Amino acid sequence: MTNVTTRRGFTAGLTATALLARPALAAGAKFKLRYGTAFPADHPGVTRITDAAKAIAADTSGAVDLQVYPASQLGSEPDMFNQTRSGALDFMSTSGANQTVVPVASINCVAFAFASYDKVWAAMDGSLGDHVRARFPDVGLVVMPKMLDNGYRNITSGAKPINGPDDLKGFKIRVPGNQLWVTAFKALGAAPTAINFGELYAALQTHVVDGQENPLALINSAKLYEVQKYIALTGHIWDGHHIFANQKKWLSIPEDIRDVMTKRLGEAATSQRADIAQLNVDLAASLTKAGVIINNPDKAPFREALKAAGFYTEWRGKFGDQAWGLMEQYTGSL
Repeated sequence: MTNVTTRRGFTAGLTATALLARPALAAGAKFKLRYGTAFPADHPGVTRITDAAKAIAADTSGAVDLQVYPASQLGSEPDMFNQTRSGALDFMSTSGANQTVVPVASINCVAFAFASYDKVWAAMDGSLGDHVRARFPDVGLVVMPKMLDNGYRNITSGAKPINGPDDLKGFKIRVPGNQLWVTAFKALGAAPTAINFGELYAALQTHVVDGQENPLALINSAKLYEVQKYIALTGHIWDGHHIFANQKKWLSIPEDIRDVMTKRLGEAATSQRADIAQLNVDLAASLTKAGVIINNPDKAPFREALKAAGFYTEWRGKFGDQAWGLMEQYTGSL
């Protein structure tokens, strides 16, 4: 993929790109598998998986035909997750934060926990990720060892920059309807409001809310910068996508082929992470050129405010001491 296409918006040329994302069906393939994702067709979370599908076909002499369906063509993320659990779909990717069947899967989204990508990948490729992945076979799923990067989330605002927690007092901010987000922003004194993403642009334009929070890539692709003057690089939550496989289907594939697929999907995830890192640099420059004012606030005061409000104590109780202790091996004491 090229960053130029992405900077123009992930949805540009979606239909044509989506068709390119799915190679012609290999008539002789023994294992014809479908992979669904909500990522747009030109997002690195699709292009790198498509590359992996081609490599898997080559490595298995055409025995595996992994078809990639981007842009929620096979349903919403919750729909695809349920389809994969039931076996109607073979593979999909989605955020652990979207899962209610395995609540600990959202532990990577604890606010202001992971200070850098080095900490994120050490944790999620290591013991914390292993702990989370080990919970999914109980619900009929297998999770690939490496996650895709959905990005650090940042706060945008229309009237004033967000430089510290005091700037969030009474601030009406759109959040997903996930309790991790809601409780974090309430603890910071903000007024979190759940609004469907499709209605967000209008809500910002008409000042139903003062701001919102999302990764830079989504802020750009949804053109939220047109109705928000400021972006604070708070990086308050890191979110990634697990790659899920239906357990029964996965175990029906010979072990040597599973090893090939695990290797190639892992390589795709590693490459996708690098793509997102570069994309974030490019987008910061292009959004600044578009007139957005970007600041990089100190994260320590936010973390201290959450600690004082009991946020970390509350969520330690919900996730359990074992998972929390594994997380703190990488984040330090919260």
